[in-house]
Amino acid sequence: MSANSSPENYDRRADAMTSPAPDIDDPFEDENDILNAASENNVEEEDGEELFGENMEADYRPMSALDRYDPNLLDDDEYSEMSQGERIAAEAEMHRRDRASGLIRDDAKLFYDESDEEETHRRKRRMAEKSATGDIDEIEMIESIENLEDTKGYSIKEWVQMLGPKTEISNRFKSFLRTHTNLKGQYMYKERIRHMCESNQASFVVEFPILASKEHVLAYFLPEAPFQILEIFDEVAKELVLTIFPSYERVTTEIHVRISELPLIEELRVFRKLHLNQLVRTLGVVTATTGVLPQLSVVKYDCTKCGYVLGPFVQSQNTEVTPGSCPECQSTGPFVINMEQTIYRNYQKITIQESPGRIPAGRVPRSKDCILLSDLCDRCKPGDEIDVTAIYTNNYDGSLNTEQGFPVFSTVLLANYLYVKDSKEIVDSLTEEDVSSIIALSKDHRIVDRIVASIAPSIYGHEYIKRALALAIFGGEAKNPGNKHKVRGDINVLICGDPGTAKSQFLKYIEKIAPRAVFTTGQGASAVGLTAYVRRSPTTREWTLEAGALVLADQGVCLIDEFDKECIIFMNDQDRTSIHEAMEQQSISISKAGIVTSLHARCSVIAASNPIGGRYDASMTFSENVDLSEPILSRFDILCIVKDEIDPMQDRHLAKFVVNSHIKHHPLNSENLMSSEANLSTDKLAIPQELLKKYIVYAKQNVHPTINNIDQDKVAKLYSQLRQESLATGSLPITVRHIESMIRMSEASAKMHLRDHVQEDDINFAIQMTLDSFVDTQKYSVMKSMRQTFQKYLAYKKDHSELLYYILRQLTLDTLAFQKALHGNNIATIEISEKDLLDRAKRIDIHNLHPFYESDIFKKNSFVYEPKRRVIIQTLLENIDD
Repeated sequence: MSANSSPENYDRRADAMTSPAPDIDDPFEDENDILNAASENNVEEEDGEELFGENMEADYRPMSALDRYDPNLLDDDEYSEMSQGERIAAEAEMHRRDRASGLIRDDAKLFYDESDEEETHRRKRRMAEKSATGDIDEIEMIESIENLEDTKGYSIKEWVQMLGPKTEISNRFKSFLRTHTNLKGQYMYKERIRHMCESNQASFVVEFPILASKEHVLAYFLPEAPFQILEIFDEVAKELVLTIFPSYERVTTEIHVRISELPLIEELRVFRKLHLNQLVRTLGVVTATTGVLPQLSVVKYDCTKCGYVLGPFVQSQNTEVTPGSCPECQSTGPFVINMEQTIYRNYQKITIQESPGRIPAGRVPRSKDCILLSDLCDRCKPGDEIDVTAIYTNNYDGSLNTEQGFPVFSTVLLANYLYVKDSKEIVDSLTEEDVSSIIALSKDHRIVDRIVASIAPSIYGHEYIKRALALAIFGGEAKNPGNKHKVRGDINVLICGDPGTAKSQFLKYIEKIAPRAVFTTGQGASAVGLTAYVRRSPTTREWTLEAGALVLADQGVCLIDEFDKECIIFMNDQDRTSIHEAMEQQSISISKAGIVTSLHARCSVIAASNPIGGRYDASMTFSENVDLSEPILSRFDILCIVKDEIDPMQDRHLAKFVVNSHIKHHPLNSENLMSSEANLSTDKLAIPQELLKKYIVYAKQNVHPTINNIDQDKVAKLYSQLRQESLATGSLPITVRHIESMIRMSEASAKMHLRDHVQEDDINFAIQMTLDSFVDTQKYSVMKSMRQTFQKYLAYKKDHSELLYYILRQLTLDTLAFQKALHGNNIATIEISEKDLLDRAKRIDIHNLHPFYESDIFKKNSFVYEPKRRVIIQTLLENIDD
């Protein structure tokens, strides 16, 4: 104020101008009444400075000492006056700019001083009370609920449906979608929405961990009230899409937000009352799907009496909304659905069953119906393993009530997000350290031996079977040139032999190590259980297709134990044909009940069977030992014969291995001591099981070897020889499939080395496996001569010590049988002449036996060479006291 203001002026007051502002609900209506009330209140006020009085105009006189302005802060430019319309347009443009950048301006802040803390707290408290009752408009509500998680005694479902919290949730989610950026500084969800619209889709994905890190209150509300929160999210998403693309409503009327990566994964069998009406995440295999049906979304009715159109009525998932009476003629019906103005949406029901590897031992797999709506339909097919995020809700089923006799509700999963899992997911989860360790491991020249040593390490011996299983797990390359002729890439293996030779153990191990595996038994499976079957749905009364074991194992491994039992032998011709088709064409054709379709069965079949009579008779051919038809046998790439031969030395090593294995894995044995040299040598080669799993998946996904330069004459000559031998011996017929089998095995060998091209070594390895499979299926009398015929192939890359040990072992067994016939069973040592071993060795171009006498395999099997007598002595019985 001016210094000329006199003290007397401070005592004078203007009653009307110093009165407080009247409240909105003030009962005074006349201006005189308001002034009188103000004068009464003035008595209680303290003295203050009088602003109005005599000579008050002197306060605004020029004062050169004070009237100075910084020239840098002055704007001397002339501006044209803005019209009212231009001002409104400019303000509207500024509002749009603020909304696009996520800024929300509240003009109410201009009318009070933020330094007045009491007034600020009083105003916020008043707005919070109004928001709880819903008596507040949207603009006033923007900053009213800071503590949104404080539900004020309401349940979460009731709280989020009130206008205030609902508006706050909408604003926060809208700001989240607009402003969230990734590590590169890109607006993550704006780009996702733009990509969605460019693809003419109707949904986009929001990751739950990101939402929880930015808006933890929304992430807290979402699982507890999923119906209400997702409805708000969908409305916000549609509003945001229409802001960016105003005409997108012509493409779709609904925009859905899909919630992914929910942290807690529940099993299907653990769903209880606690999970009802909550957002859950589960895993399973699709076993059945219905067709895509239209479901009422927004329905309108026609009054049959006056023709008035009633509606629209929004249909919910649980109950049917119908009109009570016609507002035009007041009649109560009947009403007919107006087909033209009613809006439909896609509806599909699928059945999810627990994944085979996640079922507890001795339990029946549980299944649950899952409803797919809108763009989620037809995302999966029977056999797919899916990861689904859904709302676990109840569904009225009248038949269930009739059966139980009291109100019982069936439960379904209302899907919100669905992801079909495959091996790519495991590959994507590999870290750089995993990839570097895998590539470093592939450069080891003994990688095949290391992989073989790592397969079923708890089973002693059976190296040939382990090689066959390794080839089946890695597999070859499927080919389909021009979509005209499909050639499978999966390798089928049949293990047949005596009981007690760990056939089922091999299958159980493959179930654990393979990326995707389905285990079943021939005794407990039917023909349709292995392939697929059609049944009538109890709810929709329509025919649905359900997948069998071979379909569920698509792009994986199907393990069938007891393959020779009822399901194969006693099935009819039509079902047997479907097995043939599944094993060669890798598809299952269905033509039943008006359903004509084909399902994928792209899997390796690893089967185990027992010979006729329980034990394998070496004096007969393989076909005579196994009760399987030749068409099925020809579809197996590798046949593995397991014979339980009596060999004292091998039996001793096997017993030591089993005992040491029990000692090593005993819970009280913390040191994990191993006393067997064989086990120690195997452990040095073995790869850790977790690394082996990653190695298999990486090879199957990233390595696709091609065949360019191979010795075609070698393959052709071998095929011709095998055809002649098969006709002469009358054993298994050799067909063109055996050539394809060799190519598949060579590709699998290249995958083990992570090579992009098949090399000569891979071809030789495949030929060796094919010949081993063929020779082992012959009669014992033919087997020896056939080994000599194909010796140059069978001896490929085998250590001379192993070959010589194999020959020496045959000599030992023959001598042991002769000695038993003469002296009975109490035989302590066996002597073999060096001349006999040398004569056999010269047949395979081995002339020096001294390195063999110094090898570990010679000493480990208790052989001793006496150079003076030129004999080899093997000790069979040792002193038990020692």
